[in-house]
Amino acid sequence: MRIALGCDHHGLTLKQKILDILEESGHKYRDFGCYSEEPVDYPDIAKEVAEEVALGNFDRGILICATGIGMSIAANKVKGVRAALCCDKFSAEMARRHNDANILCLGAERIEHSLACEIVSVYLSTNFDGGRHLRRVGKIRRLEGD
Repeated sequence: MRIALGCDHHGLTLKQKILDILEESGHKYRDFGCYSEEPVDYPDIAKEVAEEVALGNFDRGILICATGIGMSIAANKVKGVRAALCCDKFSAEMARRHNDANILCLGAERIEHSLACEIVSVYLSTNFDGGRHLRRVGKIRRLEGD
């Protein structure tokens, strides 16, 4: 799987742990930043990752900021993106199974990093159920003006 990954300065430490998971699992990825603790504006990172996922250059994305809220709001402004802020494994599973979420958002200062890594593993290993959920995802797409 090809993963687009990005964070702001609050998510840098967690992003490094997630990069380790991606390497260990053999996923291909691109790190869109940030690369230091120097403050950056999260919408810039979210836009870049979301556009790449929406274009199909990456299968899924992961975005990290302090709460995950800003990243999810910004990413969801990009047509074709279904970014889900997940704080537990069940929501990550349901975001994939029922909503075909193509970007996972995490709050590095809201959840333990070990749990965040478990959430990433669930998100990456869960497929979309399709069926009745396909109709609902289609309705979400139509809200974007398709």
